[in-house]
Amino acid sequence: MSNDREILTGEHFMNGNVACAEGAIAAGCRFFAGYPITPSSEIAERISERFPEIGGIFIQMEDELASMCAILGASWGGVKSMTCTSGPGFSLMQENLGLGVMMETPCVLVNIQRGGPSTGLPTLVGQQDMMQARWGSHGDYEIIALCPSSPQELFDFTIKAFNLSEMYRVPVLVMGDEVVGHMSERVVIPPKEKIKLLPRRMYTGPPEEYLPFKPDKDLVPPMVIAGEGYHIHITGLTHDEKGYPEISAEAQKKLVPRLVNKIKKNADKIIEIEESNTGDAEVIVVSYGISARTSLRAIELAREEGIKVGMLRLITVWPFPEKRIYQLASKVAGFVVPEINLGQIVYEVERAAKGKTRATLVPHAGGHIHDPKDILQAIRSTLK
Repeated sequence: MSNDREILTGEHFMNGNVACAEGAIAAGCRFFAGYPITPSSEIAERISERFPEIGGIFIQMEDELASMCAILGASWGGVKSMTCTSGPGFSLMQENLGLGVMMETPCVLVNIQRGGPSTGLPTLVGQQDMMQARWGSHGDYEIIALCPSSPQELFDFTIKAFNLSEMYRVPVLVMGDEVVGHMSERVVIPPKEKIKLLPRRMYTGPPEEYLPFKPDKDLVPPMVIAGEGYHIHITGLTHDEKGYPEISAEAQKKLVPRLVNKIKKNADKIIEIEESNTGDAEVIVVSYGISARTSLRAIELAREEGIKVGMLRLITVWPFPEKRIYQLASKVAGFVVPEINLGQIVYEVERAAKGKTRATLVPHAGGHIHDPKDILQAIRSTLK
């Protein structure tokens, strides 16, 4: 079933979580499995209302472990699938996130971050899951994570996440935060024909010759839909190109570097950043999500004082834009990194700078956004 409510085109005033749900629908997502958790629940609520109108399937699972597992199965059934969560739920999803990486399963996981650890601040903002997004599951792997800073971007980046997941056969993370999820702003939803969607790369050869994990030249294997006449075997164990378990160092050496390199070798195509006034900057603020928006006032105040400050906003946090950070490091007195945690991405900035300049954290333990004056003070201190 489908009708003219499939994509709600036009201008809307909506919060970020609702925009995320509409982005998923516009991207072609038709399966959602999740478990309610503040502050992401409005995503699931909106999808539960909208999916019956467009023929989608919404399932409230018993927990986050099952939710992540369900969207992997749905994806292999040929459906674009998504889940959402926050805080403790993100921790519970990590095991099956790793399963999705190993099975090379396209899907989207949205994390609307709150203050932690543990149950922490269920209704208040945090950005404390950024390193967990990269390293949360066990083993060696690469992941793609996007950081929206507005409701419009929660709509746009959800579509982008689905496209990246299909292109690279990997779960993609949308790392929002409570403020962006709950703020209400103007969101423009374009006509369906203006939304660029990347189709799943499907195998077209003889069924008897299909190998689920035989990669193309770009290291990404084409897929098929389970139940349509192809013999498939998928597992979280180290496996050969048929998908059969092969428990050996040789199989591991062949498989795992490919899982890593299909992202690493395409990093320049994946990474997206936004720069302003970096050409003549003495100091560059590196930030993401709501903290990037808070930084704009601090940058404005600094420029009023005659300090040349630029901004590098991380749209793609993983893979990390280390090449660009290194290029800028030799040109500035330092980087200032505001984030709503006690130090995570600042260490990536420091690593990428390779000693060329310093990186100064503007920490915040969570609960509300930065005071721009604190960011301004860090900018001043960088020049001393």
